[in-house]
Amino acid sequence: MARYREAVCKLCRREGEKLFLKGERCQTAKCAFERKGYPPGQHGKNRRIRKSTDYGVQLREKQRIKRYYGLLESQFRGVFERANKKKGITSENMLKMLETRLDNIVYRLGMAPSRNAARQLVRHRHFEVNGRVVDIPSYQVKAGDVVSVREKSRKLDMIHESIKRMKEGKQLSWLSLDKAKLEGSLLEIPERVDIPVKFNENLVVELYSK
Repeated sequence: MARYREAVCKLCRREGEKLFLKGERCQTAKCAFERKGYPPGQHGKNRRIRKSTDYGVQLREKQRIKRYYGLLESQFRGVFERANKKKGITSENMLKMLETRLDNIVYRLGMAPSRNAARQLVRHRHFEVNGRVVDIPSYQVKAGDVVSVREKSRKLDMIHESIKRMKEGKQLSWLSLDKAKLEGSLLEIPERVDIPVKFNENLVVELYSK
């Protein structure tokens, strides 16, 4: 499966904000964005701010969302096209589909320090959905589904350390987590107001609809 293999810290610097792509490291002084909060490249510090066109604004927002969820262009475009075919508002459908991907659910439950780590854990067959092993990060979790750590994977330090860092009261209302059982469930498909991201996803619809 295709995936981004370069330094992910460059993506945060390019977008001018933290996308929290490296988990716990992003909260420390080691974060590259804290040390070098300017665009990557030889002339990053001196790069002039150009007036953005409508297309440029739409493109940047699409890049932000795509990179936040860790998708490549073809994968992200596929999500948009499926969202566009569903009933309802395309932009909201798209965000709901991104949020209910298995890798994102694992991350939101606190079972992985980052989406990238969650994707790797899923690929390595460490998780089950409703008692069946699923190794596809893009698998769409449905309301009522239970995501749990496999019996053979219950001693993985990464999972336990990540769950320990999960603060009480930080769990999203549409998710539930049982730390003792190392399992969580999607209580319901989240509404847009319940998804904690500050994106203007309508710009993506405008961009792809041209």
